[in-house]
Amino acid sequence: MAIIVANIELASPVLLAPLAGITDLPFRNLVAGFGAGLVVSEMVASQEMVQAKPGVRERAELGFGVADTSVQLAGREAHWMAEAARMVEANGARIIDINMGCPAKKVVNGYSGSALLKDLDHALTLIEAVVGAVKIPVTLKTRLGWDDDLLNAPELARRAEAAGIAMITIHGRTRCQFYKGSADWAAIRAVRETVTIPVIANGDIVDANTARRALNASGADGVMIGRGAQGRPWLLSQVDAALSGAQAPEKPLGHDLIDMVCSHYDAMLSFYGADLGGRVARKHLGWYMDDAGTPTGLRKRVLTAKPEQTMRLLPDALSFSAEQVAA
Repeated sequence: MAIIVANIELASPVLLAPLAGITDLPFRNLVAGFGAGLVVSEMVASQEMVQAKPGVRERAELGFGVADTSVQLAGREAHWMAEAARMVEANGARIIDINMGCPAKKVVNGYSGSALLKDLDHALTLIEAVVGAVKIPVTLKTRLGWDDDLLNAPELARRAEAAGIAMITIHGRTRCQFYKGSADWAAIRAVRETVTIPVIANGDIVDANTARRALNASGADGVMIGRGAQGRPWLLSQVDAALSGAQAPEKPLGHDLIDMVCSHYDAMLSFYGADLGGRVARKHLGWYMDDAGTPTGLRKRVLTAKPEQTMRLLPDALSFSAEQVAA
């Protein structure tokens, strides 16, 4: 079930969605190590990246030797979008993704993200600027529309394809829905029927069952998983195996799980530095411990400890899952 994005073949139709504060380099490397068709960076503000504001460059940093990596850019001015695209291409990105779907108020109020669904002419100037600035494929992620009265994803997709976009991902909600209700995978079919480029379904896909349902309802070529992968970096490889009929890889347990989490934690400390890395890691450690059934008291100790203490506590904190107890 390979997906062809311009001149790049993605071996798997299961992709990692960009998630602010989550899909940094250490997490992308971990997910890619288990297997994913594509991993996408956190959304990077184009102007801030070019002007080198703190905290932006590390979200775009790729790491050499990491295959199937995309960097997502957001912005409202063609000049900055093009300059940022050139920078991330030079940094080693294989694909650039344009964000026209983020519903956050601070993004929308800056006339970026899903605000661009209200002005497709302006949206196209950004697409054309990025496509014209780089030689690597450019993709687009957006939503069904601004609200129920402006469901213009098919029109945007048609115009984006004509401008050179190589793949489009649709989150099955409007901007005004934010993340409320359920994703309307069937509504994505209108986009699939409008374009010839690959279409990816996104929203509420958390396991193999929802992936199959999303593909059947939308007619899409693949799925993009976001929050479902939190604390479960192996999930994409399991969903891919289920869709292809292959044997699913085992979820890490026991010493394998402890080694994986400790390695992830160490990678975050190395990437961000001990102070910031320790704070950024807390949400990931919390998800791992939620999955492992860590007692509340021990969980709190792990999340409030200093890095060296955290590393010593993790083996005990991750030894409570039902699967391990049964074994």
